[in-house]
Amino acid sequence: MAGLQSALEERVVEEVRSRRDELVDLVGELVALDTTARDVDDPPRDEERLQRLLQARLEAIGAETDLWEPEPTVGDRFLPDGLSFRGRPQLAARLRGHGAGRSLLLLGHIDAVSAEPVDRWTSDPFKADVHDGKLYGRGACDMKGGLGAMLVALETLHRLGVRTGGDLVWCSVTDEESSGAGGVAAVARGVKADGGICAEPTGFDTWVACRGSLTPIITIEGRPGHAEMTQPHWREGGAVNAIEKLPLVLEAIGRLRHEWRSRPDCRHPHLDPGDIVPTVLRAGEWSVTYPSEAVLTCEVTYLPTQVDAEGTGKQVEREIYQTVTAAAARDPWLAEHPLKWFWDGDVVPAEIPADHPLVGLIARAATDLGREGAVTGFESWHDGATFIRAGTPTVCFGPGDRGALHRLDEFTPVDDLVDHAAAVALVVMRWCGVA
Repeated sequence: MAGLQSALEERVVEEVRSRRDELVDLVGELVALDTTARDVDDPPRDEERLQRLLQARLEAIGAETDLWEPEPTVGDRFLPDGLSFRGRPQLAARLRGHGAGRSLLLLGHIDAVSAEPVDRWTSDPFKADVHDGKLYGRGACDMKGGLGAMLVALETLHRLGVRTGGDLVWCSVTDEESSGAGGVAAVARGVKADGGICAEPTGFDTWVACRGSLTPIITIEGRPGHAEMTQPHWREGGAVNAIEKLPLVLEAIGRLRHEWRSRPDCRHPHLDPGDIVPTVLRAGEWSVTYPSEAVLTCEVTYLPTQVDAEGTGKQVEREIYQTVTAAAARDPWLAEHPLKWFWDGDVVPAEIPADHPLVGLIARAATDLGREGAVTGFESWHDGATFIRAGTPTVCFGPGDRGALHRLDEFTPVDDLVDHAAAVALVVMRWCGVA
């Protein structure tokens, strides 16, 4: 710990490391609570129980807390219609500083992806299993490990009587894995700070940028008919196979993907170019009937540099629509029966400057603990982007490796949890100041 700046910092790090077992137990409690609800119609699971567990521990160290259920989402480009938060509250908390100093947001999401197929896990995904220095369980990496480490960092500072100058703001949200609705609700509630850490599993790298996403659902119209009977030309009432029109759409998508990979305006210092990936195809009603339609869902990722003046992905949406529609229109049937489009949400990317003071401060704290990381970006999306766009410069910095995301036998090394808790404690003291 030669890089630590004071005897107080050494004491704090030693105290965090002495709480290793307590940290493992806390993450185990979080893993045991099923928070895998993702679809709009999914009922609540253990979201409220988990948030109340966090709330009680935050109140025990003097935090003012706010636990609330936002109103259902309606008519918002960025959120799915009808998403209810009943039984799935958001949690914000504030530990008041005692002098002049910058405020810091500690942010994380409590939802996790489905554990299915459960029977292919080595151990119960909702019962933390620790062996070979790793803690296994759904959410252990993404991102209940990071939440637990941040909370232990705050509890350690409280236990040692460390008083920060600036305020500490906590926010744990739902729905990051599906739409980002929890973060949007928290920003609308007024959650903000001078800087923020989102504890996604970065492997001690510092993510300063992330891509956004769009989800186009394209319907190709066909005309049903008996598949075992010779059909006349479609202008004479014959059947049209919607599946056989699919290559026109896929070829246009492929050309645009290739263009994005080489176009100067699609380059970014920390991110790969955006992409368009066909992910779901639904077609057909009966094995001996021409399909009436083919419905293709794609996942589109796009860069912060592609966000339009309104702060949306509309210009990306327009480019995809125009490219694919123009290609389809060269087919006589599709020219007279145009593609139907539905855009399922817009998750907007964001970034902060790589030379922002918080970035260097976090990297130095990690280095002081023997953890060398890089300044980079995340190919997917995280809640920090919502707070960046609302005025809180937020970086991702957390335990575990992105390679463990969403996989069977998800895990986080216990050493990572401990070092992340220690690093967060150092960042709190150095960013907020010690009163």
